[in-house]
Amino acid sequence: MLILATNDDGVYSPGLRALAGAMATLGETVIVAPDRNRSAVGHALTLERPLRAQEIEPGIFAVDGTPTDCVNLGIHGLIMQRPDLVVSGINSGSNMGDDITYSGTVSAALEASLMGIPAIAVSLDASIFSDSDLLVATRFVVKLARQLMEKKLPPDTFLNVNIPSGGCLGVEITRQGKRRYGKAVIVNEDPRGRKYYWIGGSSVGFEDIPGTDCCAVSRGYISITPLYTNLTSDSSCESLKNWLLQCDDGGS
Repeated sequence: MLILATNDDGVYSPGLRALAGAMATLGETVIVAPDRNRSAVGHALTLERPLRAQEIEPGIFAVDGTPTDCVNLGIHGLIMQRPDLVVSGINSGSNMGDDITYSGTVSAALEASLMGIPAIAVSLDASIFSDSDLLVATRFVVKLARQLMEKKLPPDTFLNVNIPSGGCLGVEITRQGKRRYGKAVIVNEDPRGRKYYWIGGSSVGFEDIPGTDCCAVSRGYISITPLYTNLTSDSSCESLKNWLLQCDDGGS
């Protein structure tokens, strides 16, 4: 089995190296990851310039692009064989609730799923990894990956995994939760009196909704959320059919 490992924290991230080392127990593992931190770039794809990839160690490629770029290059250019599995992470900090729309970690797994390859995104709810946290995370992901390859997922589905720090009480299958955010943009002045803006206000918590990823991790459980690549709201389609919508062809 050939496994492609990537992330959005950068190719030198200890979480990525730990993940790749663990996945190597299941099969040949190749790393294709951004050459620097590319957190919160979402599902961005680089189209306005060429990409460069450097093999910094055998089987480890650094790409001057986004996590989505890395998955594309890994599947279509850098690796001679199509990977059987893509794993993204281990991210520094959780990717739950609304945060998944910004996450490069989750978007890398999404891209793999769009390409028809089974994928797992893995995040650890800690800004600094401890050895024990990484051990728990890597052991769990290996078990999950083994089951994923044996039992398969429905088409167009991938897994978003969030792991609490400080140990875990169990595993829950969850839905995407809802974050609550504080002030989203900080406005300040530089020493020359010019305004600057810093996007990314601190999170102030989450909606305490049972069965969601945020709720599970806050209670000390590993959260596994199956995500779907098709964003269509089927219920809204039925509702919209009752709207009086028509096209104006511009005629008199």
